[in-house]
Amino acid sequence: MIREIFENSFHSSWPSTVIIVITLITVRIAYLNHHRQQVRFYKEFWNLVGVIYILLLYQLVTKVDLNYMSGVNLVPFKEILRYDIESEMFLSNVIGNIVLFIPFGFIIASYIKPKNMWSNVIIAIIISTTIEFVQLRIGRSFDVDDIILNTLGCIIGYLLYIGFNAILRHLPNFMKSDWFCNLICIIITICVVLYILSSMGIVF
Repeated sequence: MIREIFENSFHSSWPSTVIIVITLITVRIAYLNHHRQQVRFYKEFWNLVGVIYILLLYQLVTKVDLNYMSGVNLVPFKEILRYDIESEMFLSNVIGNIVLFIPFGFIIASYIKPKNMWSNVIIAIIISTTIEFVQLRIGRSFDVDDIILNTLGCIIGYLLYIGFNAILRHLPNFMKSDWFCNLICIIITICVVLYILSSMGIVF
């Protein structure tokens, strides 16, 4: 279900995503070349992944579907508790809202490197509340439960960031070297490109 959501989002937004990504890559290469800065592929890779994620997230939260119902819910857990845990609606509306914001929490923590999770919580509440207000204005609904779930996703992202750093500190030095990190990112890039081409019927 979650994979289908992202795939549908990508298929509907790939034109703008491709244009923006190529623009960013071109400008970034020109900047690094002009300032004679050393290129660390893995850092550029993860920055680009973050941009693509934000673009796909934007596409998801601003998409207007005929199945959406406009309205306002200010009662915490009202919508969450009305879904059966084993239902598809629970998976997409509850689990989906959490999962979609886990990368956001990880990205925010990686960028600001906070000493505790409260920065993530505040940012998540501000961004999620903004999204809900925008959705209300474009024919969708304002749901306080979405804010709660998105914030929970950001907290999980922060915890993953803490866990990732803890693991990283105990890795052998060669696994923290630039060449090894670059190699891993190159492999990931190749796998993603092949997957996208395969889904488009270009590579089998």
